[in-house]
Formats: sequence, C-alpha cells, structure tokens
Amino acid sequence: MKRTTFFLLFYLFTFLPSQSKVIKVLAIGNSFSEDATEQYLYELANAQGDSLVIGNAYIAGCSIERHYNNLKGDSALYGYRKITGKGKFKKNKITLKSIIRDEQWDIITFQQASHLSGIPDSYLYLPLLKRLVESYTTNLHIEFVWHMTWAYANDFVSRKFAAYDNNQRQMYSAIVNTMLNVLPGVGIHRIIPSGIAIQLMRYRMGDVLNRDGYHLTLTIGRYTAACTWCEFLTGKIVDGNPYFPDTITPEEAQLCQQEAHEAVFMQQQGRYLVF
Repeated sequence: MKRTTFFLLFYLFTFLPSQSKVIKVLAIGNSFSEDATEQYLYELANAQGDSLVIGNAYIAGCSIERHYNNLKGDSALYGYRKITGKGKFKKNKITLKSIIRDEQWDIITFQQASHLSGIPDSYLYLPLLKRLVESYTTNLHIEFVWHMTWAYANDFVSRKFAAYDNNQRQMYSAIVNTMLNVLPGVGIHRIIPSGIAIQLMRYRMGDVLNRDGYHLTLTIGRYTAACTWCEFLTGKIVDGNPYFPDTITPEEAQLCQQEAHEAVFMQQQGRYLVF
C-alpha cells in the first residue's frame, strides 16, 4: 500500500502540469501607469495561462520627488487600484506604505512624471525613493523595474512640452538618454519599454495614439502599452495572444502585439530608436 501511494505521488508531482505562477506587480506611478496597467493587461496574461495581481499606487502627475516625500511623511494621498482574478478594486486616501505592504510584490515599478521624464536633474530623489520602498517590502527577492513612458503627441500644446521644444522626437531622445545615464547608478537594470512601443506604433499608424496629446487612447494606445507589459512580465511573446477587446479590429490587435514584442526585444538587446 505504501509503495502504491509513493508511486501515485511521484506521478502527480512529475507528470501533471504545474500551476501557472502568479506574478504580483505594483506600479508606483500616476496616470501613465493607469494607461498601461489598468485596462487589458490582466486579460492578456490570463489568455496565455498566466495570472497577475496588479497594483497601481496612483496620484495624477506624481513625480519621483513627490512619491518620496509622501512615503517619508506617510501621507494618505493615494488612490490604490488593485486588479486580481476577482475583479478591480479601488481604495482612496491610503498611504504608499500600506500599499507596499498589502502584498508580497514580485516586481515594483517606478516612473517619472511625464513632463520630467527626459530631465536628468528631476531624478535626484530616485535612489532615496528606491531605498525607502525597499525598507517596507516583504519579499526578499523583490525586483525594481523602470517603466519607460512615452513622448507627447506632436500637436500637443502645453508649457510642459516646451522643455523639449514642443518636439516629439526630441522628447523621446531625452527620455532614452536620461534612462541610460541615470538608471544603472540606481541599480535598476530592467525597463518596460512602453515608450518604444508607442513610438513604433506611431511609425505604423501615424500620431494617433493619444486621446489628449499625452494620455493614451482607450483602444490601441492602452492596448499597445498593456501588450508591452504583458510580454515583459510573463516572458512570453505576446504576438499571437488571442485576447483583444471588441473596440479593436483583429488587424489592429496584431499590429499592437507585433510592435510591443519588437519594443521588448529591442530593449533587451540594448537598442533604442535613433533620430
């Protein structure tokens, strides 16, 4: 009887497929992390057999410096958006510390406020923020990752765009150069290249991926960013993923997936678009 039980257990653990890993990712961000993570990302991962727990610590337009001061002062200013297999939940007026401690996050992402993303001096608080966040994490194997945001649409009119001479390519190049110069010294080695994917899509479809000049459209814009995050997080090629919303055609979905995959591949090879 014991011998039979042993072989049965051996069979179960050896030959039956293992359960897909649950990947827990928290974005310490703003509306650009909202664009990238709160629509389509969970569904894309689920369609390929992966499960995500997605957290977004949200304050509109929040900069690295402000995140640091909020965490240091334990300020209850955040909107916490959390997506699991049970749905999407929101909680307002919550501290960043409590969000960090809510889960054993596998990955925590940082990003700069979009208008500061290509200005190196605005990253001075990133090492301080990273160390303070790390002190509150509950996962000894936590990985800190950078979310590369996208340049503004060329027709966007704002004083925030003036720092880049109101030029999309100049803003994009500034974002790339700032990342490459700043992140290695902070100990952040992997990048989610949403900004590359959006730029690639602009070459294919035109400058039509923003709904207001800087936030992404709720269809192909957000779907492209979600595809980029999905491939980065799961390590599975997103091109061919069966999920896409009914607001996007199959042809548009395929293009979004292809450019998201190309962006991840380029970034992994250390290649960026050059102007």
